[in-house]
Amino acid sequence: MKEFIQAIIAESGGQAERLLDMLRVIQNRYRFIPAAAIDQLADTLNVSRSQIIAVVEFYSFFHLNAQGRYDILFSDSITDRMLGKTELLEYLANLLHVKVGEVRADGLVSLNNTSCTGLCDQGPAALINGLAVSALDCAKLTEIAGLIEQQIPLSEWPESLFAVADNIRKPGLLLQTPITNGAALQAAFARGLPTTLTELERSGLRGRGGAGFKTALKWRLCAEADSDQHFVVCNADEGEPGTFKDRVLLNSQAHQVFEGMTLCAAIIGAKQGFLYLRGEYQFLYDKLQQVLQQRRQQGLLGDNILNQHFDFDIQIRLGAGAYICGEESALIESLEGKPGIPRNRPPYPVIQGYLGKPTVVNNVETFLAAAAIAVHGADWFTAAGTEKSAGSKILSISGDCGLPGIYEYPFGSTIREILADCQAQDVLGVQVGGPSGVFISDQELDRKLAFEDLASGGSFMIFNQSRNIFAIVQNFSHFFAHESCGFCTPCRVGTALLKQQFDKIVNGYGSAGDVAELEALCRLVKNYSHCGLGQTAANPIISTLERYPELYQAQLKNISYEPGFDLDAALAVARRMAHRDDPAAHLLQVEE
Repeated sequence: MKEFIQAIIAESGGQAERLLDMLRVIQNRYRFIPAAAIDQLADTLNVSRSQIIAVVEFYSFFHLNAQGRYDILFSDSITDRMLGKTELLEYLANLLHVKVGEVRADGLVSLNNTSCTGLCDQGPAALINGLAVSALDCAKLTEIAGLIEQQIPLSEWPESLFAVADNIRKPGLLLQTPITNGAALQAAFARGLPTTLTELERSGLRGRGGAGFKTALKWRLCAEADSDQHFVVCNADEGEPGTFKDRVLLNSQAHQVFEGMTLCAAIIGAKQGFLYLRGEYQFLYDKLQQVLQQRRQQGLLGDNILNQHFDFDIQIRLGAGAYICGEESALIESLEGKPGIPRNRPPYPVIQGYLGKPTVVNNVETFLAAAAIAVHGADWFTAAGTEKSAGSKILSISGDCGLPGIYEYPFGSTIREILADCQAQDVLGVQVGGPSGVFISDQELDRKLAFEDLASGGSFMIFNQSRNIFAIVQNFSHFFAHESCGFCTPCRVGTALLKQQFDKIVNGYGSAGDVAELEALCRLVKNYSHCGLGQTAANPIISTLERYPELYQAQLKNISYEPGFDLDAALAVARRMAHRDDPAAHLLQVEE
């Protein structure tokens, strides 16, 4: 083991910030992170053993105990559940003779749940040793179980099992006019980098990850920050349940995304960039590395790009299963080989980001759009959208519709129009922006997709009239409680209390006082949490309480009193000691 670990450290240049990469390789070899490996990493990297253990324990995809040789993680997103995930998980558990959450006695297989895998348009989905399998049914699971029992290596499994479709249903401004390789850089250098930044500013492009910060302003602030180093980071950690557009963009438009990153680097003066790819998208890693290599061969990455005395390159860093790393400062912490705990802000990443240096962090779609604007100009972009929301938005549409997949709309499009295009009928409501967004009812379908109305990072989950509002919100509240990083008390404790309080109501044990307490908890978690996860964790409850108060009330109306503690049974010992069993020695807990 010692030589193996030393080779991993050497390959990573002995950089402590590459810790996640090293841990991943170790786990792939041993199926967990052995104590001896932690000791050797600590000694060689000059990092405390406790810090390495903290990293291992923080990320869902790292383990201190051995997992199965075939480690299966079922996506537990609400859309997977709507497609029969719960029954399919039980079916596979019976086939493989393993309980959910456990490793089989022979060590061959382990089975568990994970949060959304970014395959909501083709669920139910799962990861097997990090590789995605989609559109699961009993026949496919029977085939998978047979391959596992025969101990066939994954590399020899039928390729059809790992097929993942893009499902681009409606291309728009960006998707129907991809640029040629190098076109954005050539246009920017010909126009002049300062003028190109001004053009980007005129376009009104705002971050497409959901926050909507002005892209040009972020780049300008970073460029003006005094430092010997600047960095560019592409946030491809789209962990919001129901979001999968970045997966598709990286699969079909990776060149343009990398070109947008390179354009940003030229403007801010960066020599190094990072694509932070969520761990669930490991199956894209090799393909993306090939794209990077092609760009180096084309003179679009590396030294002296396009003979402009401009040096820049991009590394891909994989996440390890932590929703919170979609928050930009938590992502930077993860890039530095630490637990992904959000930083205090200010200072913001544009001033003090990766390794304490000025850093631009933008979403995949944002870099894609920036490259297109450099080629086509601001007027082309602002011709679509609204006055306050220029351009288009790419949506990940899933749930109760005939055609789930990727759709692109100019800002200002109505929800009703979108529902018609994806063949959604008998709609109960739509979760716009994922669990951290807002649930709108069927009475709000004329609202518009725009920053001034319904902003969204891209998730668009549709629910028809057959769905139970409480089941949807319960799934979301469990998700937030599981994904809290634990840093601040309002979120760490608050999300757990929200989950418990909501479960109490859903399970029929709630009262009007419990609903009032739930509302008070929502305010506390929303107003006092450290970062966006906690600040939005109560949104599913708040949204549905506002729109369906009668459903919450109906859930309480027919409640009969059921004691949670048997007082009479608790007095049994006292009765025996007093040698009494007369009626006066008993306590009744039923209404007469």
